[in-house]
Amino acid sequence: MKSYLSSRAEQIKPSGIRRFFDMANSVEGVISLGVGEPDFITHWSICEASIKSLERGNTSYTDDAGLMELRREIAFYMQSRFQVAYTPESEIIVTVGGSQALDLSLRAILNPGDEVLIIEPSYLAYAPLVTLAGGIPVPVKTTLDSKFKPMSEQIQQAIHSNTKAIILCSPNNPTGSFLNKEELEEISEIIIEHDLLVITDEIYAELTYDESFCSIASIAGMRERTIIISGFSKAFAMTGWRLGYICAPEGFSQQMLKIHQNTMLCAPSVAQYGAIEALRNGHQQVEEMRNSYRNRRNFVVKSLNEMGLDCHLPGGAFYVFPSIRSTGLTSEQFAESLLLQEKVAVVPGSVFGEGGEGHVRCSYASSMDALREAMRRMEKFVKNVQLVSS
Repeated sequence: MKSYLSSRAEQIKPSGIRRFFDMANSVEGVISLGVGEPDFITHWSICEASIKSLERGNTSYTDDAGLMELRREIAFYMQSRFQVAYTPESEIIVTVGGSQALDLSLRAILNPGDEVLIIEPSYLAYAPLVTLAGGIPVPVKTTLDSKFKPMSEQIQQAIHSNTKAIILCSPNNPTGSFLNKEELEEISEIIIEHDLLVITDEIYAELTYDESFCSIASIAGMRERTIIISGFSKAFAMTGWRLGYICAPEGFSQQMLKIHQNTMLCAPSVAQYGAIEALRNGHQQVEEMRNSYRNRRNFVVKSLNEMGLDCHLPGGAFYVFPSIRSTGLTSEQFAESLLLQEKVAVVPGSVFGEGGEGHVRCSYASSMDALREAMRRMEKFVKNVQLVSS
């Protein structure tokens, strides 16, 4: 059997998150802080728009790149919200989630042996998708000391003759770290100096709490070398709808479109009609979600620090990434023991790259009641671990 398998596919490890989700599902009474999706449901107006599209008989394929009406709404949104202009006819592609957008982007730009810098800890799909596209993922490790933000000298040192691109995710999954305009300008200087491309994952762009979001594509000299991937999952609570999009200069987007045509054809039409409504009338719910997440973030960070787990205040997304080094446990030991002893599910930081070891990811996209109980259980667990080790 082995001789028939793709060597690239064999390099890919199974999802580290999935093992803990499966374990959590087998434990009765568990409070899960592991799931990376909003606890809000999709707003009814979005659902209603999709239902009406079905009632009108809109069940056919759309344009390969997506409904023109939706692409125009995306273009208006990007211009009005983030000050980046894209032509809906040729520079925007609607995809099946942000993951497909990332896959298309990498396959369109990479040749065998091209290196891609990945800021770690990172979303666990980045490195595997680089590998599947024939590239070589090169980690750039960040630490709690820098609030998990990459330093300019780190990026400079990681660049080699084969470096083609860098993947940025701000706000970041899993750390919640946020790069402001000044920090992005510093990184942009390096990208331009070395003639690199950047793939910027902006799926959490609407979920920032202390500073305004800035797209790196809006910085002088960056639009022509930037591929933006985003979607509707996080901001509009549409995870199960599987709808994302790419914004990129025509030279890139048209190559991606060819791959999209041959692998997916088009995104589901019913989801696209819902997304039009989301962009037109869903922003009030986004604001309500943002305010709720901000309050939960503040509570969880305060609670973790008080129980002795060093945790920085994340600037966005809905994750915290506390250090668990004070317990003497590895990330996997901590996550597994916490689940079995106190029925709280978190994700070991090691699944997000070597730089994540010594940390766990906790999502605060849960109700305040669930978060209060989870923090109470975690504090009890930490005290017991410290008592045993002393």
